[in-house]
Amino acid sequence: MFSNLSEKLSNVLLPLKQRKLTESNIKDAMREVRTALLDADVAFSVVLDFVQNVQQKAIGQTVARQTQPGDAFIKLVHESLVEVMGGANDRLDLDGGSHPNVVLLAGLQGVGKTTTVIKLAKLLKEREDKQVAVVSADVYRPAALEQLEILAQEAGVRCIPSNIDDNPEKIVTSALSDSQKQFDEVLIVDTAGRLTVDDTMMAEITKLHKVLQPRETLFVVDAMTGQDAAATAKAFQEALPLSGVILAKADADTRGGAALSVRSVLGKPIKFIGTGEGIDSLEPFHPDRIASRILGMGDVLSYIEEAERKLDHKKAQRLGKKIVSGRKFNLDDMRDQLSQFVEMGGRKSMLDMLPNLGSMNAKVKDIDEAEIQKQCVIIDSMTTRERLFPNLVSNSPSRKKRIATGSGTRVQDVNLTLRKFQQLEKQMKRMGRKKHLSRAMAAMNPENLKMN
Repeated sequence: MFSNLSEKLSNVLLPLKQRKLTESNIKDAMREVRTALLDADVAFSVVLDFVQNVQQKAIGQTVARQTQPGDAFIKLVHESLVEVMGGANDRLDLDGGSHPNVVLLAGLQGVGKTTTVIKLAKLLKEREDKQVAVVSADVYRPAALEQLEILAQEAGVRCIPSNIDDNPEKIVTSALSDSQKQFDEVLIVDTAGRLTVDDTMMAEITKLHKVLQPRETLFVVDAMTGQDAAATAKAFQEALPLSGVILAKADADTRGGAALSVRSVLGKPIKFIGTGEGIDSLEPFHPDRIASRILGMGDVLSYIEEAERKLDHKKAQRLGKKIVSGRKFNLDDMRDQLSQFVEMGGRKSMLDMLPNLGSMNAKVKDIDEAEIQKQCVIIDSMTTRERLFPNLVSNSPSRKKRIATGSGTRVQDVNLTLRKFQQLEKQMKRMGRKKHLSRAMAAMNPENLKMN
């Protein structure tokens, strides 16, 4: 995410950390920053305002003695990026007096509205403990109704059925009544889209808004459309009182133009950002964290929050106690560690979240996730006794051959997995002797995940 823009800005700004700042090199740097932002498809007006704002603040700025001028300048750029994107996370307003609180999603066809409905429903159900229902008013695309039902079942949220023979107003009126009877706290409504903005679509969604009186009206925009996203959002705002934006498909956009344009052009906050294709890949939009990612500073807070949600804490505690007590590390423990790395999003997630630390990032890039998954399959092909006592496999060619056949791999792959296990086992023994439980996380060091 934002990798192209991040790389270009890093190339411009990082050299300034080692130099004395002057009006001349500040202007030169901001000229390069302007080019990088325009290449990232940020709206021209936003770029001009941003560059002018940073330049005016930077020239003649007083820097504290303990702070390097270059660091102060990068901090200023970071603060300005945060300001452009809205300052702070803007939560949904779901504290209305009557239930359900209606959330209406609007946007063009193909931006991922239907999937976003489910992502949002799952997020509200799991993280905010809301009772959520979803409904589709898109009668022009029969697959949309079926898609919503299937995804809702996968996410564990209630889907109110709708029929393509009904008109959208009837569908939402009936859904609102149904949701009230079921005491839902939130009703999320999916609406029809078109390939381009047209009068028919706008007239329909305006009527739906009047019927539903939604608490939140969110515009879903494809991040890959760049500054066009802001222009489209503006057209929708003329027809609807938008309360915010959801930036979809941001994981596929390496530029970042939409994220930096929408807030300034529209004057409405980006409330969520899509970080992948899975139904759990929607995150609250934090401008300060996104700015840190863009400047190569990483996003450790988001990574920690992700770990809190996705890691199996019982397994982690069990492994920690095992290390401290000196009990033997086994192949089940190794598989749990590898599986949790994959569950956390693997290499891509680490590169998105970690600061640019040079050699550390290079090690992350060297991780072969296909090999990690292969190791898990190999371990799963062993018997319980073999996983508990790896030496049984190490000393038996016939067992290795059977495991390789069962996992669809080669005996060489089994040997590599065993060698990796022996390396991890030695590390665990060292940690146990030192009694430093915090060092258990070193086992997830990128260097330890590579096949040797």
